[in-house]
Amino acid sequence: MAQHIKSRKHAVPRKAAGWTGAAAATLVAIAAPAGAQTAPSTTDTTASTSTSTLREVRVEGARESFKADTVSSPKFTQPLVDTPQTITVIKKEVLQEQGANTLTEALRNTPGITFQMGENGNTSTGDAIFLRGFDSSGSIFVDGARDVGTVTRDMFNIEQVEVVKGPASADIGRTAPTGYINLVSKVPQASNFFTGSVSLGSGDQKRATADINRVLNAEGTMALRLNVMTQDSGVPGRDDVKNKGWAIAPSIAFGLNTPTRVILQYQHVNQRNRPDGGIPTVGLKGYYLDQLKGIGGNGPQPDTSNYYGSLSDHDNVDGDMFTARIEHDFDSGVKLRNLTRWGRTDQDLVLTGVFSSGLLTPSVTNPLTWSTRVLPQGKGQRNEILTNQTNVTAEATTGSIKHSISAGLELAREQQDNTTMAATINAANGVRTVSGGTVSYQAYNSLYMPNPYRAFVPVLPTGATTEGSTSTAALYAFDTLKFNEQWQLTGGLRWEHYRTRFTSLAAPVNGVQTALTQEGSDNLLTGKLGLVYKPADNGSVYAAYATGAQPPGGNFSFPTSLTTANVNNLSLDPQKSKTFELGTKWDVLDKRLALSAAAFRTKNENEQVQVDTFGNFEQYGKTRVQGLELSAVGQITPAWQVIGGLARIDTKILEGSRTSTTQNGAQIRYSPKLTATLWTSYRFPFGLTVGGGVRYVSTQQRSTSNAAITATSFFPEVPSYTVWDAMVGYEINRNVSIQLNLYNLADKFYLARVNNGGNRLVMGTPRSALLSANFRF
Repeated sequence: MAQHIKSRKHAVPRKAAGWTGAAAATLVAIAAPAGAQTAPSTTDTTASTSTSTLREVRVEGARESFKADTVSSPKFTQPLVDTPQTITVIKKEVLQEQGANTLTEALRNTPGITFQMGENGNTSTGDAIFLRGFDSSGSIFVDGARDVGTVTRDMFNIEQVEVVKGPASADIGRTAPTGYINLVSKVPQASNFFTGSVSLGSGDQKRATADINRVLNAEGTMALRLNVMTQDSGVPGRDDVKNKGWAIAPSIAFGLNTPTRVILQYQHVNQRNRPDGGIPTVGLKGYYLDQLKGIGGNGPQPDTSNYYGSLSDHDNVDGDMFTARIEHDFDSGVKLRNLTRWGRTDQDLVLTGVFSSGLLTPSVTNPLTWSTRVLPQGKGQRNEILTNQTNVTAEATTGSIKHSISAGLELAREQQDNTTMAATINAANGVRTVSGGTVSYQAYNSLYMPNPYRAFVPVLPTGATTEGSTSTAALYAFDTLKFNEQWQLTGGLRWEHYRTRFTSLAAPVNGVQTALTQEGSDNLLTGKLGLVYKPADNGSVYAAYATGAQPPGGNFSFPTSLTTANVNNLSLDPQKSKTFELGTKWDVLDKRLALSAAAFRTKNENEQVQVDTFGNFEQYGKTRVQGLELSAVGQITPAWQVIGGLARIDTKILEGSRTSTTQNGAQIRYSPKLTATLWTSYRFPFGLTVGGGVRYVSTQQRSTSNAAITATSFFPEVPSYTVWDAMVGYEINRNVSIQLNLYNLADKFYLARVNNGGNRLVMGTPRSALLSANFRF
């Protein structure tokens, strides 16, 4: 039986998103050409915008590979096998097989990544990502332009996810010391197709997507593409938590397969979620509370489905993004690309966090009387970005040396406005407490039988606001020098000037508000250098060195504090990092399968540490991350695919707080020594596909202390876990297929995220299922 490229994630949108049945039918009729076609391969994400001949839409006897040969950025002029840097590309084919709908789910396919929950009063929302031991939540990009907002990113309009590891400031600008993540958007293609998917699953999951592409003229140079999504889902294993929303992403392309191409893209995302503030860590190994000494410092574990928030909790997000991309190929081989992006994200959040360290225990020996303190938190935030990027690539020769040059100019302005929100807890909705003669009220909920209908605690603006902006101008240049068939040298520099302004307006006191303003600017110079030796055409051995820099506030574009006890204070120096990497890459099995191995060491300095008990801070902290990473991605046979990786990482605080005797030499928090991931699938000739995967994360340290763990240490570690997943799919005919995904087959209870204080967690997905019907025309 012939095999066909297929997509499973896209379907006609639901009526709930404003699409009537008649409108959906009209879309199908418009999208379906006279002869049934499937979506073309877009592994090369520039296929629709290059002058090369497109492959046939129908591919008989072939299956689209998990393997990518290049990345989307024009700053990388060489194929991945000859690029002296660890880069993982996660293509949409992987996401479709796994039923992965968010960035967090997509990143499970690369090792060395964990996720954080946040601290009391500031529970993280969205993609809270730790990459090789460092917070990389502010190092997320879309098509090479910084993405803004602390939101959950959906994969409905994403072609592939690129994870670039190691200092990458020369590539992308200020960023985390261990890398960044780039999402590649879907763009119009020179063919007609319609793909879609409708999914139902455990936890009342309901989702539908559609991907429609139409050629608009006889020459095939103009095309329109529309991606849409709607969902109204619960969360498996969790009461009352919801993920609800819709999105639309139209784009139009002019000049396909001509020297000059123009692509205009727009995306709107609407999310109306009920967020998860977590569950208490009571009952878990390592939990200890002094007031529970009589029963060993612990108690029974609450039901993991318990919801401790209020039904009025919400995470409302509206995101808009407009992109204009212009490309031109000159006769001399020079290519010019210009990208302009405007984006804005508005977030209205009210989330109730739970505090198991604040137990109220009228009877210590009777857990049924136990209550846990809850704190409603709020955030009103707007992020906005305007950026323009111009890039030129060219080939040149000097003597016997061939050059591949990429250079450009980047301008950007980012702004964030915050409205401070606070809970109003009083005698009507809280419990009266007395501490040091001071009377106050705190909100509590039953630990074992929480009530989401309890007394309403309003979360309202206090009148305090903060706003900040960062403007940057950067110049960069890269060159790959090919001395012969065996040796090449890649190097580059980036100079970036940034200016940041931050204003804080305090809550009014007797009708008077106090404003504080801080400004700062500086220049950053970063670079990279890599030497590549090719013992064969299909392999390389390399040595690389790179530097990175992140100024104060760089993780979220600008500072959020004016105090000296905050890493985002503008008086501090930029954090700087250096990475050495030795590695090898091979394309084997007729270049169907990519294998890579790399040993690396990163040092980060100018970290902020506390120097005394009076709260004074200085910048002299140093940390080190070193390890080994292995990966394999591609086809073992045309029917058998695999993507997997393993990372062995050792982290260490070289210089910590001068007042701490236990911090120096400690491990960096949320940095497991061993992480591994594997997904593989096999397609039988009669249309059946079976697949499965496993993820392993070793123990993570919650606290940055190397002191001995005692019976009263408070939840010092996040336990290791192994999770198994599976899928089975069947192609009913050329236009319809079905797919069943099974998650966490062993129903393993594991901690997906833990807050810094160690008293609340978000658990991993329990055993669950997702059934999808997929369509293509």
